[in-house]
Amino acid sequence: MTQDIIRLDNITKTYRLGEVDLPVLKGVSLTIRRGEMVALMGASGSGKTTLMNILGCLDRADGGRYWLDGEDVTHLSADQRAAIRGRKLGFVFQSFNLLPRTNALAQVLMPLTYTASGWSVAQGRERALRLLTRVGLGDRLDHEPSKLSGGQQQRVAIARALINDPPVLLADEPTGNLDSKTSREVLTMFQDLAAEEQITVVLVTHDANVGGYAQRVIRMADGLIEQGAYTG
Repeated sequence: MTQDIIRLDNITKTYRLGEVDLPVLKGVSLTIRRGEMVALMGASGSGKTTLMNILGCLDRADGGRYWLDGEDVTHLSADQRAAIRGRKLGFVFQSFNLLPRTNALAQVLMPLTYTASGWSVAQGRERALRLLTRVGLGDRLDHEPSKLSGGQQQRVAIARALINDPPVLLADEPTGNLDSKTSREVLTMFQDLAAEEQITVVLVTHDANVGGYAQRVIRMADGLIEQGAYTG
């Protein structure tokens, strides 16, 4: 099992706006280790959102190579990238992205309906119950989002992201809609997932306080990494 869960080598990405080419990533190389919690930081326009989309197999680079969990995913088709997302990646967003009239248990189970987990209905339910208990919501299984606080909604979203047992969790401004106390609780949860379960956590954030919870800060500027590309 390779120690590096993510490896990028000279990744480039250019968008065409009318007649103008806009280079967004200009040769990004980095490694992230299995079980590491890193923060991807940078000002607006630095390229961090584009890099996040490539890491999450939501978009494909124009140049360079990307290995995810030992697999070269550089040139995969859209359908192949979707399959990789289902197996290897969990996503947590600032806005929670929960369905308004669906209870917590059903929210967490939902990814199993469109990925080939190989689990039975009973096994999936058991894992969902275990995850909701793990995030402190074992007594909120039948609650819809309107009956949950922002922090509780984000915990449901984290449990949902983990249902397929992905080795990598990508969290895009995950505390942006939370108060400071709840933010600390969620970030500590991410730390525990990395330390205890060897889940790699990549936080995309502009908040230095959030970045302070990570083991390493990867700082971007003008489409390049200016700090923290490699572990020691």
